[in-house]
Amino acid sequence: MTEPPQPPNQPPTPSGYGHLPGPPPSGYGQPPQGANPYAQQPQQPPYAQQPQQPPYGAPQQPGPGYPPAPPGPPTMPPGAPGAPGRKATVLVAAAVAGVLVLGAGTYFAFFNDGDGKDPAPPVAQSSPPSGAEPSASVDNGDGSGDGGAEADLNSGRKQGEDKVLWLKTSKVDGPGLGVGAKGQWVVGDTVAKTVWKSLVGYAVTDGKEKWKIDFPAEVCGVTGQTTEDGKTVVVVKDGDGDGAVCNQMKMIDLKAGKEGWTKEVPKEGMFDIMTDASPTITGDTVAINRFISTSAFKVSTGDRLFAGSGSEGCKANSYAADKGKMIAVATCQDADSTVEIQDADPATGKKTWSYRLAKGLKVTNVYSVDPIVVDVSDQAKKQRAIVVLGPDGKLRSQVTGEGNFASGCGLGDRDLMTCRPAAVDGDVLYLPTSPEVGVGNEIVAFDLSTGKAKWRTPAGEKRTIRPLKAAGGQLVFYRQAGYDHAGEVLTVPAAGGTPTAVLRHPSGPAAEVENSFFSPLVHYADGRFFLSATRLQAKGKDEKLLMVFGK
Repeated sequence: MTEPPQPPNQPPTPSGYGHLPGPPPSGYGQPPQGANPYAQQPQQPPYAQQPQQPPYGAPQQPGPGYPPAPPGPPTMPPGAPGAPGRKATVLVAAAVAGVLVLGAGTYFAFFNDGDGKDPAPPVAQSSPPSGAEPSASVDNGDGSGDGGAEADLNSGRKQGEDKVLWLKTSKVDGPGLGVGAKGQWVVGDTVAKTVWKSLVGYAVTDGKEKWKIDFPAEVCGVTGQTTEDGKTVVVVKDGDGDGAVCNQMKMIDLKAGKEGWTKEVPKEGMFDIMTDASPTITGDTVAINRFISTSAFKVSTGDRLFAGSGSEGCKANSYAADKGKMIAVATCQDADSTVEIQDADPATGKKTWSYRLAKGLKVTNVYSVDPIVVDVSDQAKKQRAIVVLGPDGKLRSQVTGEGNFASGCGLGDRDLMTCRPAAVDGDVLYLPTSPEVGVGNEIVAFDLSTGKAKWRTPAGEKRTIRPLKAAGGQLVFYRQAGYDHAGEVLTVPAAGGTPTAVLRHPSGPAAEVENSFFSPLVHYADGRFFLSATRLQAKGKDEKLLMVFGK
C-alpha cells in the first residue's frame, strides 16, 4: 500500500478567474414543433432526466477496421478558427497536490500551461450536399417491416447522405411523471431497449421485434456493459407502491432474449438505501452501487462475492469496473470523511494500494479503469481535477487544457461510469468541451503520459460533437443534428488529423426527428448508429423511442 501524500490545509486561489457559463438552457438545440409527429419534444421535469450509459459503450464494438467514408465526405479547411470557450481559464491539477480547479456547477474551465502550443486543428465541416435521391419507405420498427405511413423520413435525403433504417415508437400509459427508458445494448444482430417494465430486442437491420421480457415492476438500474457472451444484469423494483425499493437483480441473456436468475440485493447495514441502483460489470463480476453502499455478485449465478470493506478505516461505497479491472471509491472514517481511490480484485474485492484525495474532494467520474483516469471535484469550493494513476496507484500525470468541460450527469448519478462524457484508448483521453448557445464545441485529445493537450477537433459553427468510443487507435464521435442540419458519425486517428465521415444522416424530416431526441442514448456499432430516448411521457400516445441509421 502506498503512503498517500498529505493534502495542504489551504490551497492557493487561482488568479484571473472570471464567471463561468453554466449549462445551456433546457430549450437549447431543440427544433420548433411542426407537423412531423415524431419531432415533437416532450416536456419533462428537470429531475426526470435519466443518466446516460457510457458514450462509447456499445457492448459489441466494431474491430480496428471502420466502414469506409461515404460519397461526399466533409471537407476540412486548413486553418480553422480558434477554439471556442477560452475566455475563463483555470489549471486542472492533481487533487492531492491541493491545486484548485474552479467551475460553475458541473461545468468547468481548464487552461493551457502557457507554452503556447495547445493545437487547434481543422474544423469538421460538412460538404455541401447537392441534389436529392428517392428513397424506400422507412421501416417504422413495429414488426410489420413495411415502414410507417406518417412520413417518409428519407424523403429529404440528398446525394452522399446515408439513410434512416427504421424508427421505433412506443405507446405507454404510465404514471404522471412519465417512465424511464434507461437501457440500450447492441449485441450482434440485436439492439435491446428497456421501457418502464419491459425489455425488448429488435433486429438491427429492420427493427422487427425478436423477443420481449416483461417485468413485474419498473426497471430501476441498468449498465451499458455486458459479459463477453452478451449477458447483463438489470435491477427491478420489488413492487409498484410508493415504498417499493430497487433491489431485485435479474440476469438477462441479450443474445437469446431470455431472463436468467433473479436475486434480491441484500442490505449491507441499516443505512443501505435502495431507491435506485447502478450496476457495473467486468468479467463474471457485477457490482451493484447504491446510495452509500455497494456489493458484488457473480453474473453467472448471482452468488454474492463481497461488499464494501469493513466499518474501520476506509470503506468502499462504489465500484467502477471494465476490461477485467475494478477500482473502488472509499470513504474514510475520519473527521473529514476523506475519499480514497483503491484497486479491487474483481473476485475478492481485496486491495493492494490506495490513493487519498485532499479534504472535500469527491470522485465524480471514472473515465477509465485501465488506464486509471478519474475526475474529482469539491462542489462547495468549485474545485476540480482530473487525475491519472499508474497501475500501482501512484500519480502518473495531471490533465491541463483550455476550455469549459462538462463532467457528466450531476449529483443524482450513483454510477461512476454511466455519465462519463469522455472516451479513453491507450494513452489518450478524449474530452468534449461544453456546448454553449450559438457556439460550437470541440473535442480535445490529452496525452495521459504528460496530461497535456495533443490536438483539438472543433465541431464547426453552432455544432456540437461528443465522443462515442475510442478503439483501434482512433476516436469515433457524433456530430449532433441541429435546426437545419442532420447528424454525422466521424472518426479521427489518435495522432490527430482530418476527421472522416463514416455515416452521414439524411436531411429533411429525418433531421427534424433526430434533433428532437432529448438527452438520448447513442451507440455506433457495425456501421449503424443507434439513437434512443431515455424517458417517455407515457400518456398513451405514440412517442419516438429508437431511431437507427445506416447505409
